Amino acid sequence: MGLGPKHRAECDLVDDPLILFQSWLEEARAASGYEAEAMAVATATPDGVPSARMVLLKGFDERGIVFFTNYGSRKGDELAANPRAAVLFHWPAIGRQVRIEGPVSRVDRADSEAYARSRPRQSQLSALASPQSRPVPDREWLERRVQELDREHARAELPVRDDWGGYRVEPEAWEFWQHRDNRLHDRHRYERDGDGWRVERLAP
Repeated sequence: MGLGPKHRAECDLVDDPLILFQSWLEEARAASGYEAEAMAVATATPDGVPSARMVLLKGFDERGIVFFTNYGSRKGDELAANPRAAVLFHWPAIGRQVRIEGPVSRVDRADSEAYARSRPRQSQLSALASPQSRPVPDREWLERRVQELDREHARAELPVRDDWGGYRVEPEAWEFWQHRDNRLHDRHRYERDGDGWRVERLAP
């Protein structure tokens, strides 16, 4: 049985923050399952008005971390005008948080379509039917739209909307936060330094 969040020793730092993130994510998955993939994504307008929402992590590698959404949503509009984001993972079951900051770009269309078609049909229908972040008359309108699309494509693969797909956040900075007793929490920030990373401890 692992140590509880109030009794952890200092985390073992590594040169590559992606490796540390993968280790922490695996531990969070073991402790909290599906919820470990949830992350807050903050965007802002060009004049600095922020907004945040929860999305699900759908992939990560040395290029960055990926989530999917409607490009016409509020976050899509803000990322089109100001293509930067801040991401936060909060895992209370293990007493840890990870923050990521960096520029954002769309993933390749082929990758977006491949992911879309890997989803359950009902999830595909909902994405196809929803004008995300736009006003709709009522829930019944959405449900009717889903039913109409289901009938229209009953014998065919569902199309993927042109305005739906993935974003990749390319980390310029990572921050790893770990709960410690007496509020003397551990905070370590990684920042790009040439081809590698510079790491420093931050006061809690």
